[in-house]
Amino acid sequence: MHETVISNARIVLADEIVDGSVKIVDGIIQDVATNSSVTGTLDFEGDLLIPGLVELHTDNLERHAMPRPKSYWPIESAVLNHDREVSAAGITTVFDALCIGHMDQGSRSIESITEMANSIDSLSAKGSLKAEHFLHWRCEVASADVLNNAFTVSENSRTGLFSVMDHTPGQRQFVSLDAYYTYYQGKYGLNDQQMEQYMTERRAVQEKYSAPNRREIVKLAHSKSVPIASHDDATIEHVDEAIEDGIVVAEFPTTLEAANASHKNNLAVLMGAPNVVRGKSHSGNVSARELASEGLLDILSSDYVPFSLLYGAVLLEKHCDNITLPQAIATVSKNPANQVGLNDRGEIAQGKKADLVRFRMDAEVPNVVEVWKNGSRVA
Repeated sequence: MHETVISNARIVLADEIVDGSVKIVDGIIQDVATNSSVTGTLDFEGDLLIPGLVELHTDNLERHAMPRPKSYWPIESAVLNHDREVSAAGITTVFDALCIGHMDQGSRSIESITEMANSIDSLSAKGSLKAEHFLHWRCEVASADVLNNAFTVSENSRTGLFSVMDHTPGQRQFVSLDAYYTYYQGKYGLNDQQMEQYMTERRAVQEKYSAPNRREIVKLAHSKSVPIASHDDATIEHVDEAIEDGIVVAEFPTTLEAANASHKNNLAVLMGAPNVVRGKSHSGNVSARELASEGLLDILSSDYVPFSLLYGAVLLEKHCDNITLPQAIATVSKNPANQVGLNDRGEIAQGKKADLVRFRMDAEVPNVVEVWKNGSRVA
């Protein structure tokens, strides 16, 4: 039996912050005591102690796999680098978001995506990764090959989440064509004529494939008992479709209207922590801070900056009068964990996994001091 007692910590519980100690036995929290006089194995010197962060949607692995345009990094090394970065940010459970469905010239091949997934599998099996990794398959329904790819990747045992998305111009994230032009001309260096041709092609593919692909992917996910997220819902009709499809997470709703309808119908509203940190969406859509202030934000995701997850949670408390620190921390721990069926983690409570983060505030920025996974320090 391996026992550790953390003492002199400011413990962020589900609904309050207490000064006390945490007893860990064999990787499980055995007791939480509100007694700062307990002598522990480790003295946290009054630092904050929160649950390990749970990340449902991060593209960070892609950045490590291709650190510069068309500069491909060895996949195993990319996975290890990504794992170290998210762990250092306090993320102990991560759903690596990998996109399937060939939409444009920047899309990865299914062979490349499968190599990433297999590398995560093999490194996890060898105990080489610090965080626990699951796979989030982002399905671009407006593509010809997404369905075959979805059936292929669904066999991976680490599959934990599917999401359905449509990046066709004039749809969802890119209702504003100005934003679409800005994003894709900046990404691929297309001139106006090339953009017009690209948009025409994308709309034709969307009309042919989007609806039937979505139906089949939803059916596949349900057959595997894997939860589903929608992506960039913008209208009441989008939310109605999500409800009909049995979707449980509304990722990045682009309007207040869609977020409100999702929240009222028990779809957990997920927004990007970078949106909170920056105070606005990079696509010009609704602000995450606005949704939080309206009581419509359930989950934060680091999206493309791992450190933003804890930083964004801390800023929610600062900028939203209706949110306490325990409630803010729940958006990056308990809420995402429960939404995908991981009820064994996400809070500091008896019987839960000892996935823990120690941090202190430095100049209003959270500074992660230690990260624990299953009762052992990993960062």
